[in-house]
Amino acid sequence: MNGRLSTWQAAYVIARRDFTAILFSRSFIFFLLGPLFPVIVGGFAGGIGQRVQASADRPVLGIAMQAADADAMLAAYDALAPRVGGALPELTVIKRLKSGEAFDAQAALAAKQANAAAIVTGSPAAPLLTGTAERIGEWQGPVSMLAAQALGRTPHAYPAVALAATASSTAQEHHGQVMTAQAGQLLLFLLTMLLAGMVLSNLVEEKANKIIEILAAAIPMDAVFLGKLFAMLAVSFVGIAVWASAFGAFTLIAGSAMPTLPEPAVGWPVFVTLGVAYFAMAYLLIGSLFLAIGSMATTVREVQTLSMPVTFIQLVFFFIASFAVAAPGSIYEWVAIAVPFSSPYAMLARAAQDPALWPHVAAFVWQALCVGLLIRAGARLFRTLVMKSGPSGGKAKKRGLLARLRPAHS
Repeated sequence: MNGRLSTWQAAYVIARRDFTAILFSRSFIFFLLGPLFPVIVGGFAGGIGQRVQASADRPVLGIAMQAADADAMLAAYDALAPRVGGALPELTVIKRLKSGEAFDAQAALAAKQANAAAIVTGSPAAPLLTGTAERIGEWQGPVSMLAAQALGRTPHAYPAVALAATASSTAQEHHGQVMTAQAGQLLLFLLTMLLAGMVLSNLVEEKANKIIEILAAAIPMDAVFLGKLFAMLAVSFVGIAVWASAFGAFTLIAGSAMPTLPEPAVGWPVFVTLGVAYFAMAYLLIGSLFLAIGSMATTVREVQTLSMPVTFIQLVFFFIASFAVAAPGSIYEWVAIAVPFSSPYAMLARAAQDPALWPHVAAFVWQALCVGLLIRAGARLFRTLVMKSGPSGGKAKKRGLLARLRPAHS
């Protein structure tokens, strides 16, 4: 109607301009490559160390049988091992049982006797293999072959091996979910703090070149802040996509040497989706705060002075959310969820431990509301301290933040 763009149209124009300018700049390309070198070197070192550790800690198959049966199994191992190479697990006798003596294989595995990954009991004619489902499925064939050799049977007469999988306890599942929650929180925090600084540096650079003031005179300041924030978020997603692709390629090369995390309560697809969404909210929250800081700062020194306390405060919020992981449902977790700057970390940890999805909808609404309020506050602060900071009726001169905050002398 009046020839001016609406707030959302203007925000889109600013976002498209900033996104294109940053994405194809040489500094952003070097910024993408920077974190990859230490990660690649550390990944190769960790993969080599993992393989060395795996070869050093070869899983052991324990035997708990009567003395004659245990000796027969050991003799069968000595006879077959030179022929089949590494197809047989390392064998050790945990206990030679007396006639009629009972033995609790699951209790022995829980006590980590002889560092055994699985235990075969019973007799060579009727062996019983106890261990995790993955391990006993892998060792069922070798145990049957050992038992057949111990009985002196022909290769076509292998005894059937009964399986007894150890069930994972609730405590073990909770411990695994806590590990996943902590890893997700740490990754979310590192990515947010690494990428959010681009918002601040971009705004200060455009303030120094007077570009931001030209934009503010042409379109609403809220649209400028909103466009810059979402442009930086899109650039951050490009960076994350590049790093994730590099990590995926490295994972394919490393194979089983890469460590794995236990599955979260909501499942991996939902957890990753929530992680992306909570990164966006955490980035928008801290980015809107950095925009407010950038509106007050005129030099790089002022940026460093003002952003350092904010960074330390954000670290405190991260520690609060990390502490809430150990106390789900407590007042600490609810405080971490209610505070907007710690809410994304606390809610991502909740997703790893609680399968309910409705709390995340409420959290997204609350965090989006806080982002909107911070953007409005930052835009108003910019209009107050920058657009109205020049001396009335005289020559314009540069003034620092402290000078602008002092009351004007009449």
